Amino acid sequence: MPELSSTPENDEAVNHLRSGVMRLSRRLKHQRVDESLSPAEMSVLGTLARCGAATPGELARKEHVQPPSMTRIVALLEGKDLVRLEPHPEDRRQKVVRPTERAETMLEESRRKRNAWLTELAGKLDEDEWATLRAAAPVLEKLAQL
Repeated sequence: MPELSSTPENDEAVNHLRSGVMRLSRRLKHQRVDESLSPAEMSVLGTLARCGAATPGELARKEHVQPPSMTRIVALLEGKDLVRLEPHPEDRRQKVVRPTERAETMLEESRRKRNAWLTELAGKLDEDEWATLRAAAPVLEKLAQL
């Protein structure tokens, strides 16, 4: 696909998309079950839930942080009994980070709370707006993965 060209219409659409996604993201971050966790800690738990167990180095790459920062985040999560470190199956020098049952329960509660909040918001849309948003959801997910 060719690169998106800069036109007044495209620039305006990108600006609206950026602004809307950022504001919605900020509001969603406030819909947490456990206020004691930082956004970085929640993000790591979410990555573990989506991608499965990983080494701290793999997590650092996925989260776009430096390895020492990830080491600190993992230590904080371990101290809160939200992750456990296990021996790497192939490399005894490394550890694998795995979420605990407590973390999985907390993430599920958080998902339920955020989904309920989004459902309430979506209920304020008309049918055409809701249909447009439903169609856009896979595209937004794709953008988030790029």
